[in-house]
Amino acid sequence: MNWDKSSPFVVAIKVDSSDIDELDHVNNAAYVRWLERCAWRHSESLGLGVAEYKTLDRAMVVLRHEIDYLAAAYLHDEVMVATWIVASDNKLRLTRHFQILRPSDQTTLLRARSNFVCIELTSGKARRMPDVFIETYGKAITIS
Repeated sequence: MNWDKSSPFVVAIKVDSSDIDELDHVNNAAYVRWLERCAWRHSESLGLGVAEYKTLDRAMVVLRHEIDYLAAAYLHDEVMVATWIVASDNKLRLTRHFQILRPSDQTTLLRARSNFVCIELTSGKARRMPDVFIETYGKAITIS
């Protein structure tokens, strides 16, 4: 695969009819759902899933998405959604990069950057990351 960075966390997706819009290609909202799915699965693979978030009363939530839609995907396409954690301030914020690629022709369909902020679940207010977030997400940061 022609990934932008080394060692991505990857989720495979098969485009189905619920992803398709009136123009017969994948709707932009479906891509956002795929980014979310990939970020969650990556977080879970690191040991920080919903249960851990609830126990800690903390969560990383999207503050901002920047998305470049580069090419379209279509019904029955198989795509790969990759993510990398690229930065953390070890306080409140974390940044992920994403790339969606269609393996059949090696076309990059999308590149995205998402900024996350740590919140306290019970209040919804921004709060410092717990140590386990700093340690776990910090070890997953990709430099290249």
